[in-house]
Amino acid sequence: QVQLVESGGGLVQAGGSLRLSCAASGRRLYAMGWFRQAPGEDREFVAAINWSGGSTDYADSVNGRFTITRNNAKNTVYLQMSSLKPEDTAVYYCGIRTGSLLRSTSSYTTWGQGTQVTVSS
Repeated sequence: QVQLVESGGGLVQAGGSLRLSCAASGRRLYAMGWFRQAPGEDREFVAAINWSGGSTDYADSVNGRFTITRNNAKNTVYLQMSSLKPEDTAVYYCGIRTGSLLRSTSSYTTWGQGTQVTVSS
């Protein structure tokens, strides 16, 4: 069974940057996505990428500030986050997408443990 391990979270000031990583075990490549969940909130879509890296999608709230990429040789997906805002504070999760709705959690069958991102004002 494939496992996902996120890393790269931390505390950063508003306007700063962070890069999250999501490493998948095994050699099979998957369409992947990043979601985030703030306390008391539902898990929300952030960004998605197809298996080759040739197609990406972003939530309106992060478009232009975040970039999703992947290194298939390392079977790792990245989320480069810039111009961070306090409202970006959340636990960030990566997931493997097997369904057709790439912005819906229902399309993701495997999740990592999450990594905390905290943006101070």
